[in-house]
Amino acid sequence: MFKQFFDSASRVQKLRDSRGGSFLETFAEELSHTGYAEITARRHIRAAEHLIFWSGRQGIPISSLTEKVVEQFDDHLNGCQCPRYGHTHRLDLLNGVRLFLKHLRGTGEIATSVEQPTAQGPTLLTAFCEWMRRQRGTCDPTLYNYSLPIRDLLKGFGEDPCRFDAKSLRQFVLKRSQQRGWAAAKKCTTALRMFLRFLIAEGKCSADLYGAIPVLAHWRLSSLPRYLQPEEVERIISSCDPNSPVGRRDRAILLLLARLGLRAGDIVRLRLNDIDWEVSAIQVSGKGRREVRLPLTQEVGWALAAYLQNGRPRTDTDVFFIRSRAPYRAFASHAAVSVIVAQAMRRAGVTCQSRGAAHVLRHSVAASMLRQGASLQDIAPILRHRSIETTQI
Repeated sequence: MFKQFFDSASRVQKLRDSRGGSFLETFAEELSHTGYAEITARRHIRAAEHLIFWSGRQGIPISSLTEKVVEQFDDHLNGCQCPRYGHTHRLDLLNGVRLFLKHLRGTGEIATSVEQPTAQGPTLLTAFCEWMRRQRGTCDPTLYNYSLPIRDLLKGFGEDPCRFDAKSLRQFVLKRSQQRGWAAAKKCTTALRMFLRFLIAEGKCSADLYGAIPVLAHWRLSSLPRYLQPEEVERIISSCDPNSPVGRRDRAILLLLARLGLRAGDIVRLRLNDIDWEVSAIQVSGKGRREVRLPLTQEVGWALAAYLQNGRPRTDTDVFFIRSRAPYRAFASHAAVSVIVAQAMRRAGVTCQSRGAAHVLRHSVAASMLRQGASLQDIAPILRHRSIETTQI
């Protein structure tokens, strides 16, 4: 695999004969498989080679490489005198080193859990997360959001639920609501209510504490959802270059948002087998992991097909939409979709008046359908709202 990135036969042989040569070759194979450009792959291999050389001089086995060793290597770079290794850009060098460590963990050459949890870790929070997964099927991103206020609560009051009382819980919520906006405070109260449900179910606190969490005042219609005019939506979609792979991908994403009203999270979770080409339908896994089958219009279908045929990188994953740069993998989160929409808005000269650019297109679908005479009962299934009251907003 070295031959794909290095033309010199002597250079390839030197890499194979070096300390950790077999690790470097499997690393090169992974870089090739995930689609890294030749110049970038060579830089990452060079960084891994530098780390192996330095760790050998320090008497550190490759199997003992950890994030702490990388920090020591970073300190070494301040006065690096290693022969044959020039002064590469520090950030690029460390990126390559950490990518190499990730590869070693993936192949089982070093321990997956590099950092061991401390004895003071929030064991009660861990138990809560396991209970939520088991009892309610809660996904990890939601549990992460829940864990932020719960971790602060346990840090301030300790892990003994007997120490919780109504007054302290209310003071905790009110203090956080003063430090953050309404949305963050609302997430805090939701997380604490779920946490108290867990404690009550496990018999670790009184059921009366559940009512201690205050309800934060918020007028639902004080700020109506933002939406765009139809001509603005068309300008945003037209801003994508249909002749480039990235343009085809972005156009397909924008059409799913602007025509079918999908959420950004729906885009991220979309899989190849979710498209039924024979009957022109798309399977969407939305909030609460509810699966809904929606009709696939010809315009959206053509855009998806164009992306699959001439835009989607080759990769083993079945995720439909893939990053445009190596490593070729799924988007990290729904925020990536909003970034794509925000960039398209800037290209089209459209100003977004609210946060969550992707959701603005969803609101625009509802507004457009309403203007064309669709009833709320017709719009609600498209937006997959559980309550007609949500559609009324």
